[in-house]
Amino acid sequence: MNNENKISRVSYQDYPKEAVVLGNLSVKFMKQSRFVPLYLKEDTLGIAMAEPGDIGTVEALKFAYGLNVETLEGRPEDIAEAVERLYGAGRQSIETIIQEADKNIYADLGESGAAAGEADIAHLRDLASEAPIIRLVNRLILNAVELRASDIHFEPFENEFKVRYRIDGVLHDVESPPSRLQAAIISRVKIMSKLDIAERRLPQDGRIKLRVADKETDFRVSTVPTIFGESLVMRILDRENLVLDLEKLGFPPDILSRYNELVSQPYGMILVTGPTGSGKTKINSSENKIITLEDPVEYQMRGVNQIQVNPKIGLTFAGGLRSIVRQDPDIILVGEIRDRETAEIAVQSALTGHLLFSTLHTNDAPGAITRLLDMGVENFLLSSTLLGILAQRLVRVICPRCKTQIMPDEKLLRSMNLKPGEADRISFFAGKGCEECRNTGFRGRMGIFEYLPVDADIRKEINEKSSTEKLRAAAIRKGLVTLRQDGWRKVREGVTTIPEVLRVTLEM
Repeated sequence: MNNENKISRVSYQDYPKEAVVLGNLSVKFMKQSRFVPLYLKEDTLGIAMAEPGDIGTVEALKFAYGLNVETLEGRPEDIAEAVERLYGAGRQSIETIIQEADKNIYADLGESGAAAGEADIAHLRDLASEAPIIRLVNRLILNAVELRASDIHFEPFENEFKVRYRIDGVLHDVESPPSRLQAAIISRVKIMSKLDIAERRLPQDGRIKLRVADKETDFRVSTVPTIFGESLVMRILDRENLVLDLEKLGFPPDILSRYNELVSQPYGMILVTGPTGSGKTKINSSENKIITLEDPVEYQMRGVNQIQVNPKIGLTFAGGLRSIVRQDPDIILVGEIRDRETAEIAVQSALTGHLLFSTLHTNDAPGAITRLLDMGVENFLLSSTLLGILAQRLVRVICPRCKTQIMPDEKLLRSMNLKPGEADRISFFAGKGCEECRNTGFRGRMGIFEYLPVDADIRKEINEKSSTEKLRAAAIRKGLVTLRQDGWRKVREGVTTIPEVLRVTLEM
């Protein structure tokens, strides 16, 4: 490559599919110096470097191989991924591994043995323990972690076996193995998570702890039987990327200050609706005894007594909650209120001097009140114990690298109920798609929130067993900022897009 044509920065898609072969090239040296070979043309070696100004590394390569060295700048994370893919544990491309595994399994099973039900268990265990299948599963896991996926889905269908990653809340198809590898791949993951590979008719749950990309990562594994075989999902629980700072999660300052007041109350019940998160880290201190009931325990928290619910042996939310109260806790967290019994015990616990947090699956904050009343909780007990409700949803954040100003479609603007001329005073943004965000236009997620404090007016509505609509109207009169309104605030701030907000919220 001539100097005048030399590009200053290399994109991830320009990295080679196969390794550039250089005798005795140390993986450790590449990782420490943060470079990877891109091409070898005649007497010139092209490399991507995180620090192109690192003359020492360039001179070392010139001396070792007697070659001219051309340097391009690469992103450190892209270089690390390429080194691992081309030279490390995952040095074979995923296509090559699939071909190798397919050839082995095809030779062993033949077409008649493609269905999992026809494979004898001992033989299936042997297949799942063969090197190509192990490499394939390891590679799929490594790719998912590097792409910041939260889940890996292995899905059997009539004519195909799909592998998909959930990234920033949205599923993406990845290179999928042929259907005849389905039984061996599922069995491999089940062996890793200590599940029974002979049991394919009932759901199973397990856990795996692996060292992936130089860090400890936990995986929660769930299998369910479908008409075409077992569907398996791996939830990736990356503790290093767990965000515990509520401001970074997207809490508006006004809601955050009121929520902080709420969690400092000595007793009462606080509810969170929507996906995950219930504020337990916010009130974790050495002065409080905190006990949680979770199904399942995902992140292990220091200083918190965490109990795994297990209905198979009779340890339900309701039964566990009844026992927890006798453990002299200051704060109780119940993973989810699912039935009348749990709801009634939760209310009684809050009534007898405990601060209790729990979650409910409802569309918004006022809906949580109606749900508890529908479960059979007495209205006068609920009105005297409930302190507040926080509804939350997650929206994808526009990629900062390819963020560009746009003018949304008129239909989208109408869906946000804007006043005439309001859109003209706002700058709207979206992501064009780049290597940083893998061409999705988004990178990461943040919360949008709706906070309903239970004051005298709301208590009056609870005592009257008012409908969700009436509760919502009363809350809006008191200044409730709805989920969609908070989402709109984040659109105006240039953090997310209108389609994202519409995707996760109901009409106002």
